[in-house]
Amino acid sequence: MIYKYLVQSIIMVLVVGCATSPTGRKQLIIMPEAQMSVMGAQAFDQMKEQTPVYKDPAWNNYVRCVALPITESAKGELEVKNWEIVVFKDDTANAFALPGGKIGVHTGILSVAKTDAQLAAVLGHEVGHVIAKHGNERVSEAFATEGGLAAIGALTRDNPNTKTIMGLLGVGTQLGVLLPHSRTQESEADVIGLDLMSRAGFDPKGSVELWKNMMEASKGAPPEFLSTHPASEKRIENLQSHMDESLAKYQKANTEGKKPNCRRPAGV
Repeated sequence: MIYKYLVQSIIMVLVVGCATSPTGRKQLIIMPEAQMSVMGAQAFDQMKEQTPVYKDPAWNNYVRCVALPITESAKGELEVKNWEIVVFKDDTANAFALPGGKIGVHTGILSVAKTDAQLAAVLGHEVGHVIAKHGNERVSEAFATEGGLAAIGALTRDNPNTKTIMGLLGVGTQLGVLLPHSRTQESEADVIGLDLMSRAGFDPKGSVELWKNMMEASKGAPPEFLSTHPASEKRIENLQSHMDESLAKYQKANTEGKKPNCRRPAGV
């Protein structure tokens, strides 16, 4: 089976390797989406084995209240019927979404995303990575540059490349900010996420407030040229440049009755 996927992927490199992201950027996409979903499910299962699940019903209901309108907005771009949404007890300011309909939220991000709109910005951003096939792009690039070791390893649950695979998919630890994807992918996910949250009925201005909180939480972080993330100031500028259009979508969503009412519990 592994060799079957290897041969299929080599053929795809030669035939259909070039794709276009939702923002018009050229991408190298060679892995079958069905395979990416399997990899996503395996990575998510490993997260549930390695990280305690936070079972507080109030916080789980709150996270689902925010997440479900975002996933509903993503229906036109993703063919996922049922999303699995899990809150993990972990102090890192982190969240992630994986191919195949998996969303993980660390309790640490809940102290940074202080409102439902701010959490919607986080989750919209993470689902944006899936819509733009950023995980597939990273795995495809690893396949092309490393002889397919990462792609092959991803097909085997227990293998020495597990941490590498999870990192490529967007699962892992980080220091005070969201996961270390490339700056281009991060900016792209910001724009897609802004669109998702606005069409879901969350105030897009919450995205700017989120990154102000991130700036405060990540004081002492390395300068942008030492990081794979854009500086928070640049992310805010990028979000602001799309704000008028997003506010119009938000107002339209409200007139259509899309008004999420997610009450944030006390403490975490």
